[in-house]
Amino acid sequence: MDPTPFPRLTGSADVSVRPARPGEAADIARVQAVAWRTAYRSVLPLELLDTWDQPAAAQAWRTAVEAPPTPAHRVLVALEQDTVVGFTAFGPGELTDGETPDPAGPTSELSTLLVEPRWGRRGHGSRLLAAAVDLVRSQGVVRLRTWLPEADAVSAAFFESAGWEPDGWARTLDTGAEPLRELRWHALLVDEAGGPA
Repeated sequence: MDPTPFPRLTGSADVSVRPARPGEAADIARVQAVAWRTAYRSVLPLELLDTWDQPAAAQAWRTAVEAPPTPAHRVLVALEQDTVVGFTAFGPGELTDGETPDPAGPTSELSTLLVEPRWGRRGHGSRLLAAAVDLVRSQGVVRLRTWLPEADAVSAAFFESAGWEPDGWARTLDTGAEPLRELRWHALLVDEAGGPA
């Protein structure tokens, strides 16, 4: 086990969110595989799900935790006691073709936020999102955004309940099978006076 101490960002003795440890990369890949194969079976292309390489995904998550591209890139895990039940990853937002920088200030982007379905409806997703918001806000970020598959009504409802909304941008990803259309959602983290929103 990685001896590096990590602060608990949110939670109690039974449930919490904290920065991921390199030794949890396989757990993160497992959560991703289970969530995609169950909750996203009707949203993601079957070819993508059926050819999922979990060991390669675990190695990619280990790299993301051990050697992030920038200090602003982070991976957080949600725990139920000592079991990794969900995770989120985020980093500086990238501009979409034709987009100009946000005049309000820096933007970060959630690349993913997943909770293993059997651990759903226990607040893990909300705790992960709240921890990510707190961390990016402490970095001076004023807007957080994410891309959601257009057909993913469950995730859309989750983000909408947290005050997020679509920002009008859309993209279509080439998955090697059926194209995947995504909509971008966002939340402003400061109010007009520059305080927390």
